[in-house]
Amino acid sequence: MKLDRFINRPVLSTVISILIVILGLLGLMSLPVEQYPNIAPPTIRVNTTYTGANAQTVLNSVIAPLEEQINGVENMDYMTSTATNTGDATITVYFKQGVDPDMAAVNVQNRVAKAQGFLPAEVTQVGVIAEKRQTSMLLIFSLYSSDNRYDQQFLENYANINVVPEVKRIPGVGDAMVMGADYSMRIWLKPDVMAEYKLMPSDVSAALAEQNIEAAPGQFGELGDQSFQYVMRYKGRLQTEQEFEDIVIRANADGEVLRLKDIANIELGRLTYGFSNNVNGHPGVSVIIFQTAGSNATAIIQNVEKYLKSIENTLPPGVEEEVLMSANDFLFASIEEVIKTLLEAFLLVVIVVYVFLQDFRSTLIPMIAIPVALIGTFFMLYLIGFSVNLLTLCAMVLAIAIVVDDAIVVVEGVHAKLDQGYKSAKKASIDAMSELGGAIVSITLVMMAVFIPVSFMTGTSGTFYRQFGLTMAIAIGLSAINALTLSPALCALFLKPHDPDKEKKSTFVSRFHAGFNTAYATLLQKYKKSVLFFVHHRWMTFGIIGAGIMLLVFLMKITPTGLVPNEDTGTVFAVVDTPPGTSQERTEELLMKVDSLISANPAVKSRSMITGYSFIAGQGNTYGTIIVKLKDWGERDGKKGQDLNSVIGSLYVQSKMGVSDANVLIFAPPMIPGYSATNGFELNLQDKTGGDLDKFFGIAQQFLAKLNQRPEIAAARTSFNPTFPQYMIDIDAAKCKKAGISPRDILTALQGYYGGLYASNFNRFGKLYRVMIQADPKYRISPETLNQVKIRNGSEMAPITQFLTLKKVYGPDNINRFNMYTSMSVNGSPNAGYSSGEAIQAIKEVAAETLPQGYGFEFSGMTREESSTGTSTTALIFVLCLVFVYLLLSAQYESYILPLAVLFSIPFGLAGSFIFAQFMHVDNNIYLQIALIMLIGLLAKNAILIVEFALDRRRQGMSILWSAIAGSAARLRPILMTSLALVIGLLPMMFASGVGANGNSTIGTGAIGGMLIGMLTQIFIVPVLFVAFQSLQERFTPMEVEPEPEEIEAEIEKLV
Repeated sequence: MKLDRFINRPVLSTVISILIVILGLLGLMSLPVEQYPNIAPPTIRVNTTYTGANAQTVLNSVIAPLEEQINGVENMDYMTSTATNTGDATITVYFKQGVDPDMAAVNVQNRVAKAQGFLPAEVTQVGVIAEKRQTSMLLIFSLYSSDNRYDQQFLENYANINVVPEVKRIPGVGDAMVMGADYSMRIWLKPDVMAEYKLMPSDVSAALAEQNIEAAPGQFGELGDQSFQYVMRYKGRLQTEQEFEDIVIRANADGEVLRLKDIANIELGRLTYGFSNNVNGHPGVSVIIFQTAGSNATAIIQNVEKYLKSIENTLPPGVEEEVLMSANDFLFASIEEVIKTLLEAFLLVVIVVYVFLQDFRSTLIPMIAIPVALIGTFFMLYLIGFSVNLLTLCAMVLAIAIVVDDAIVVVEGVHAKLDQGYKSAKKASIDAMSELGGAIVSITLVMMAVFIPVSFMTGTSGTFYRQFGLTMAIAIGLSAINALTLSPALCALFLKPHDPDKEKKSTFVSRFHAGFNTAYATLLQKYKKSVLFFVHHRWMTFGIIGAGIMLLVFLMKITPTGLVPNEDTGTVFAVVDTPPGTSQERTEELLMKVDSLISANPAVKSRSMITGYSFIAGQGNTYGTIIVKLKDWGERDGKKGQDLNSVIGSLYVQSKMGVSDANVLIFAPPMIPGYSATNGFELNLQDKTGGDLDKFFGIAQQFLAKLNQRPEIAAARTSFNPTFPQYMIDIDAAKCKKAGISPRDILTALQGYYGGLYASNFNRFGKLYRVMIQADPKYRISPETLNQVKIRNGSEMAPITQFLTLKKVYGPDNINRFNMYTSMSVNGSPNAGYSSGEAIQAIKEVAAETLPQGYGFEFSGMTREESSTGTSTTALIFVLCLVFVYLLLSAQYESYILPLAVLFSIPFGLAGSFIFAQFMHVDNNIYLQIALIMLIGLLAKNAILIVEFALDRRRQGMSILWSAIAGSAARLRPILMTSLALVIGLLPMMFASGVGANGNSTIGTGAIGGMLIGMLTQIFIVPVLFVAFQSLQERFTPMEVEPEPEEIEAEIEKLV
């Protein structure tokens, strides 16, 4: 290759590199920063409320018609729905990856519009909302009254009126969910007083509809040909409690007026009383921020935090804000760790190179090459629309060791020429590059070829591989440009001709170098003898290769699989379930107990307690959640019992012993945001028979009992419980008809007194709120209160209990559906020492054994992704990588046989990765697979170096045997240098501690294990394979040799 232009024009070479660096820096400034690339599928959430309805009613009248229409919307993957006893209906539709979330939202909205005609009037009055948002929580912040001056109602509405509207305007915020309720004008009816006046709840609704209205009366004097024109105004909707109290219910001829305050108590209260929230033991309100699909999480969090800082001084006295969870904390801490690892790797690589090259000038050349290639990569990442995330940064750390390779090969080649006696560094550089140019290009192509097929993978793991693979490929491409332009030009400028006769000063460094060289010379002699031995015992070598391949297959089978390793993210969730039928007040007492246990833990910084809501089960008075923020990693690092797993373990044991009346589940948030709330597996049992819920629950219990016996499963549980005490109302239709009323009148009366009616609206604080009618709480404490409720038949009032009977029954408080079948969601986690892949396998086996005909299961969330990618795709990717390498080498060597010498040397390295993975207890997850793909390229590169040189010697007329030995002896030093640079450079990654340590150590373990074992076997096996396959090749196409007998004889003498 004509590369002397770059050597003769060093300024041109440096300008190319400087341009690459400047573009890279510009790219780096513009790139978004995030934890993982945007991999979560777009999700559309449809929700509405049917006030006073129970779960079964919500399911039949709201969810069924909506699902019927939404099912099969374009590019839908699956949908889940939940109906609760609080009257809430939620349908979540998950779309395939890469679907435009805006289009998905429009399509779902259109389907929802079709269903409007089938929904109850109460639901259409409230409205059905379809919104796009990820299921991942980016940030949770709280406002709380540190001196208990304000109650929860004030704080909720302060947040709703003054804070949340601003937060929602921050770009990328999909939703700001307030764990609380809006204001509402509560009209608390007194049933006994109303019965005396012969009134029903519907009369109050009618009065509100007449008197609480906005109107447009018009103008005086319009087109009246006069001087003035006047607008008429009506006071419009009522605003204060006093105005509502004065609503006229009835006025008699004798001037007697019955007002609303005579039959009800009126207060400005909460829309629902199903939630309560305490932050650090004080009344508070928590707000959860969700992002829209495709937005930059880091920027959103920074903007929200900046806004919260700016309002600190304007909050009411005694109100403080606290960030309970932020995805950025973990992100920035882990990025800091990766950058630290980058610098450590850089230093270690430089030391290794210096030990081998033995002069500072030579070491400077690879040192300059590393930053040029790495910084330049950012520009390309910006062009292809990637971000700076943990994957791209890990790719950079690995790339250091690869990028330094090309520069080392160049420097080593020039040194070899200078050793031969060249007197001009420039001439040595030109000659060395004419030999090496081809090898560098082929190595680069092979390394890039390994990463290219990876980018065609689909799904979540595809996104991971793509981000990683393309980052590596770009860095390698840039390092090759460097090796062909800047490195040789610098060699010509920096390196000096060797003078063997020159006396060196005896310093520690020179003595070390002399010792190192003597040791290396002895090693080289022993190495040549070993290679000769292996070449003469070819069958033994092939036996070793066969054993290596079998070992690799065996290790791949027994290494547990996973998707990504779990990390300490600094946040813990505690979910509390109390027995069915427990009141909200009792649930809060139990939550307080758990909260006090948590607050006593030394690793805990702050916590927020929410009664009435659970991340797993949804809404209900028997549920509660505590969000716990741990202290910074720096404060916990190295302290016994303060890492995430120890904290979860100790809290779990304490809560089990200290809180006997509740079930407490403590878990960490998921590693990959956007899939599910928990970190573990998630599946949905489905009843496709449409049968009885109790029978389905029995089958689910059998399934869980069997599943929990499996060693792979730590715990599997479902939050579904059909034993909530309920009362079934039975209405005697014959008696109703006799009295001249209908069952509907009775149900409407019950809804008005017990369920609550949304009767009207009112304006206040610049917002629109609802007016709710319901009996005062003391009138609905127990079933006996029904005796005070009367119903109007004609002009008489009859006790409602005449027409209905109550029967005690049991039923669920939430009903879930998955893809239109009734379902029960099961959550759990794999046992210590088992991976999520093994847990998935166990679930499949147990389901096959225990689930009868008509019952099935489907995975959801992250588990669905993991089970769909599976090992088959990974295997396919590896095969593709090897095929690409093989084809490229075949094209280069003009032979289909010789590239096998390179391919057969690779399995040992891959087996090495798995051997180390076993020792370090690492799963075969995406991080390890990424290291394996990189190893295929690196090991192929080592083999190519030996084969290239051996071929070169063969062309000069050396025998196949001696050319193999000469090639391997000549390349031993650069192979050792580049491999040890990688192994030593990645040691800090393998033994990583602190934030994000599990991911880093997985990559480090895979890369070091594979490189070390791979290199040690390759240097002996590749010469043997070259001899075998080159001999075979020459039987078909004899080699055209250009004999240079004197040089060859001299070299063979040297070898012997």
